[in-house]
Amino acid sequence: MNEKQKAEFLKLAEKTIEAGKSSGQKEESTIEMLYDVPVCVTAVLGKTVMSIHDLLKLGPGAVIELDKQVGENIDIYVNNKLIAKGELVSQGDRLGITMTELIKS
Repeated sequence: MNEKQKAEFLKLAEKTIEAGKSSGQKEESTIEMLYDVPVCVTAVLGKTVMSIHDLLKLGPGAVIELDKQVGENIDIYVNNKLIAKGELVSQGDRLGITMTELIKS
């Protein structure tokens, strides 16, 4: 979400909340109107450093070793803002994240 979109979203949110208050709606039901707004969620699973030469040699099926392992803490971002810490978990052949801490801004 770029700055212009963010500003438009905030204006819409303020108008929506104010309209709900003036019409006697509960604040909770007014906020429900925002539930369908898409956000970008990013979980940083790890990092690595490699040369351009090694990067260009990568192909389908290549494995990139990261600096994190299953069970280590990872950062969770929403729209590029850190909102939580989590733990990488493995269930069979799938990976998941258990949120362990919410970050207050």
